[in-house]
Amino acid sequence: MIRVVLPPHLRTLANVGSEVNLEVDSPVTTQTILDALEARYPTLCGTIRDHVTQKRRPFLRFFACSEDLSLESADTPVPDSVVSGDEPFFIVGAVAGG
Repeated sequence: MIRVVLPPHLRTLANVGSEVNLEVDSPVTTQTILDALEARYPTLCGTIRDHVTQKRRPFLRFFACSEDLSLESADTPVPDSVVSGDEPFFIVGAVAGG
């Protein structure tokens, strides 16, 4: 089971708590995690990544094991501790402004 922690606005859209558990086929990557998340919670489709390009939306970041995975290829495997369920995969709303 992959543990995914969502930011408050996505929790509200999906009507879930702060963390969801997902079955994700190997290899576990950012892409496969997001595919499983959108399949289970269709209301999140298009909110995390663009419908057409599948690129990450601005102001959302991906973290795992204290690493920023946001700029990594979506096909890069996530750390083993995320795959084992020991550590969560975080989707974080970035803050901007001045």
